[in-house]
Amino acid sequence: MLKKRVIFTLLYDSGSFMLSRNFRLQKVGDIQWLKKNYNFSKLSFSIDEIVLLDVSRKNRDVEKFLDHVRIISELCFIPISAGGGICDVKYAHNLINNGADKIVINSLFGNNVDTINNIVSELGSQCIVASVDVKKVKNDFKVYTENGTLLQNFSLQEWLNKLEKVPVGEVYLNSIDKDGTGQGYQKELIENIPNEFQLPVIIAGGAGKYQHFMEGLEEKKIDAVATANLFNFLGSSLEDSRVALLKEGFNLAQWDVNISETIKGCFSATENIIYKK
Repeated sequence: MLKKRVIFTLLYDSGSFMLSRNFRLQKVGDIQWLKKNYNFSKLSFSIDEIVLLDVSRKNRDVEKFLDHVRIISELCFIPISAGGGICDVKYAHNLINNGADKIVINSLFGNNVDTINNIVSELGSQCIVASVDVKKVKNDFKVYTENGTLLQNFSLQEWLNKLEKVPVGEVYLNSIDKDGTGQGYQKELIENIPNEFQLPVIIAGGAGKYQHFMEGLEEKKIDAVATANLFNFLGSSLEDSRVALLKEGFNLAQWDVNISETIKGCFSATENIIYKK
């Protein structure tokens, strides 16, 4: 049985890390603030992956974002998925070359599926995470792209059915309605994932405490839970959450924290992480 995962999402905009509430952004701090408040060498034993998204609302500074991907990859050894504004194969390669293990696509799926196929031919489908932003409109869940500003003429189920025909590795499913609320994941959204959907699903939007992780991981359709809530998970909160989840019997990887002082840099999780027996 595949292990479930806990994922920490970082939202980046023009050199700063952000809080998001229903996709409205608030500046928190720069990379120095992040390093001061999160001990990444220790944090790496509390989460399974990092998702790093460039959600810049103005013109993106690609080189600056790549620098941040590289810096964060050097601070930890867990996999990093990075994206935001990917429009060609070159940028996907640049993200990988600067420390990302996977790339995250969103608007590209609505704009240019051929480019996704070209990226897959270069990097492999296991490196592609399809981010899907969803908002309830009347009585249906609708998909939005372009940082939640462009309504697509597709329901969630139609979009996911289309995604299954594209060689991506997994789906990052984010609720715009629940984003940043800390009130828990949107259960109705999870229920709208087709029963026969085959791709692994990461659920995001709404987590504010470890009990929300539990509620998400209990869902059979969910393979991983994500949070972008920087303040609710300061200090030892992520570490405490993982301990609590393991005590509850959730099928998570267990890391040997005794090696934390000897592991430096960003390594491949499958080759370098030492599991407890």
